[in-house]
Amino acid sequence: MSLAMRDDTVVELMDDPACDPDRLAATLRRFGVINRLVSGWGTVYRTTLAPHLASLSRPARVLDLGSGGGDVLLRLAALARRDGLDVQWTGAEPDPRAHAVAAERRASVEVSFRCADAAALVAEGRTYDAVLSNHVLHHLGEELAPFMAESLALSSGLVLHGDIERSRFAYGLYAVGITPFAPGTFLRTDGLRSIRRSFRRAELQAVLDRSSSGAWSVQTPAPFRLLAVSRRSG
Repeated sequence: MSLAMRDDTVVELMDDPACDPDRLAATLRRFGVINRLVSGWGTVYRTTLAPHLASLSRPARVLDLGSGGGDVLLRLAALARRDGLDVQWTGAEPDPRAHAVAAERRASVEVSFRCADAAALVAEGRTYDAVLSNHVLHHLGEELAPFMAESLALSSGLVLHGDIERSRFAYGLYAVGITPFAPGTFLRTDGLRSIRRSFRRAELQAVLDRSSSGAWSVQTPAPFRLLAVSRRSG
């Protein structure tokens, strides 16, 4: 198998509406550990998100699009609380199965979850000081450009889309490292398929330059990670 080119034809098991619900729920719950280890959001929070929120000098509102089981949002909320930042966090997840897992979590008063997609929030006229997503971009085909435009429409300030950077080294490390966490879940199969579906930095930058509104900068905040960044002026 070659990883020289992105394989956007391979389908992840958890995207199947008929997949095993128990394995899906276990996968979503265990993402809390996996994302803490590999997603790079701790670095992104310290270097980019927290400084932006602090610069507002007022209570802030942050939206997580495709929030899944809610673990990334809850982690960011805990970091902001530790830093004394006044932030309301909203997770929006269109898949009711994932939303149900998020809704089960013990959220604090500043965190809420909605079963909705970006288009629905745009239609409602919602805006936030920052909009983010984790592991959404590699799932998208023709929906990528509309999704990026919707994320810009929902933000009055910062937009951050974090995802995997495809590489053979990442593929090999994940194949071995995920083994202790994989039983009873889709983590191994879907994680490897996610890497195959993911972009390299230059690929994602080219796609965004060609097909998306707004000015995007694609960064590498941590090993095997991509971060698409845009800043709104008002």
